[in-house]
Amino acid sequence: MFQASKLPLLFLFTAILFAGCGEVEDTRPGQPVKHRQVAFKEIVKTFEPMGVMLRKGDYDADKFLPMAEALLAKRDGPWAHFGPDTNYPPTKATPEVWKQPEEFEKDKKAFIAATDTLLTAAKSKDKAQVGKAYDAVHDACKACHKQFKER
Repeated sequence: MFQASKLPLLFLFTAILFAGCGEVEDTRPGQPVKHRQVAFKEIVKTFEPMGVMLRKGDYDADKFLPMAEALLAKRDGPWAHFGPDTNYPPTKATPEVWKQPEEFEKDKKAFIAATDTLLTAAKSKDKAQVGKAYDAVHDACKACHKQFKER
């Protein structure tokens, strides 16, 4: 019979076991999946602080503009790493990226255009315009993720 006093040890053992089961590593030459994942993470690290600033009501146009410029500098990072032979673990991309390349390209272009609009809004320093442009970038990300990223 299992003793309740051993329950914490069981949980600890299970946690250690699962900690060793990390994510699959990209071992292919050039590591394209890893590079695009890193590039997307860099985009998020740049984009999310802008959203925090807007949501908290701490909008500072002089701090927001460099963040928008940094987003523009990083926005092209992942796209070159979506080659025809890059649909393998650890990808989070759905097969639809390769089955519907025109649609994927359309979503990519929508994201690029939205980031251009965000930079223009940031240069205007108008909070309402910036908020609307930020939401458009967020919506572009969300639309692409809905169809082209595993959840």
